[in-house]
Amino acid sequence: MDKAISEIIERLKKYPNADYKLDENSVIVKKNNDNGFSVSLTSNGNRNYTVAFDIWHEEFDNEIDALNCFAFGLSKDCRLKTVKKSGRPIKWTVQSNENGNWIDGSTTGLINLAFWKKSEVVYLHNDLIK
Repeated sequence: MDKAISEIIERLKKYPNADYKLDENSVIVKKNNDNGFSVSLTSNGNRNYTVAFDIWHEEFDNEIDALNCFAFGLSKDCRLKTVKKSGRPIKWTVQSNENGNWIDGSTTGLINLAFWKKSEVVYLHNDLIK
């Protein structure tokens, strides 16, 4: 098992409410509330990692940065701004809470051929780490 994944499993022992799935190359913490989102870390080999919040994802070539991003996704200071069209999610933007203001970070999106339809914005939020 990858060192980063072992570190996550060890840290998750502090959170008995955490529901997670583990395999040889990844760990996925399932959403812990109705408005939450899953958080995963996948080891891609050669100390390269992918961290994902639902569909949003980012690549890391540094274990510490990947672990910090993973923990951030489980914290109350992170939320996922999700844009939907016709009830289907099409865009995910990570936001961070800075002094009470939500600041946009990076975005992952899908090609949307129904661009004329009305958008709905939903905010997903985990609170495993207070």
